[in-house]
Amino acid sequence: MEIIPNPIPYTPYPIIYPVILAAPDKIQQLTGRKKVSFLSKHARKALEISAKKSHVQLGNLKKDEKGVPLPFNGNYWSLTHKSKYVAAVIASTPIGIDIEKIRPCSKALFRKTAHDREWELSDTDSFILFFRYWTSKESVLKASGTGIRDLSKCRIVGIIDNNHLIIDYRNQKWLIEHFYFDEHIVSIVKNDFHVEWTNQMRT
Repeated sequence: MEIIPNPIPYTPYPIIYPVILAAPDKIQQLTGRKKVSFLSKHARKALEISAKKSHVQLGNLKKDEKGVPLPFNGNYWSLTHKSKYVAAVIASTPIGIDIEKIRPCSKALFRKTAHDREWELSDTDSFILFFRYWTSKESVLKASGTGIRDLSKCRIVGIIDNNHLIIDYRNQKWLIEHFYFDEHIVSIVKNDFHVEWTNQMRT
């Protein structure tokens, strides 16, 4: 009997497919609410790709009165966008994703984002570390359905490597994975998922 190898590599963890899309040039020319609206719509295109990769039929995407995405048919989703890029993901458990451009920022933001013990965990480039922390905490807060008010309650308790760290929030440990590209960073709640990134940049 001929044995045909399985073309799909086995993984003991469920897979999620975060998708990053470059914003079209026409969006770059917009400003204010109109630009935010177009970026949000573009992020939903990224979500459509993530859902297709996960073999999920997108339902009616709704948010609660606080703007928290509501699950549909047992599926959770998260969107994020900046001026040049958007990202989105769908998952079977609460999920959060956040994107930022790595750039200089004020010392006041450092103090607001994390405590001294957290900054002492690494001596890498301070601005890269800042946006690792910021996007990681944002991802956890999105997955939890809470807002930025709980930023100080999200604590970085361990840095595994350049692409993973651990957050303690509400007496729960959250594993975060990062993806770096074009002076940007995207962070996502990994936990027990295997993450397969899709990055569609400008050509």
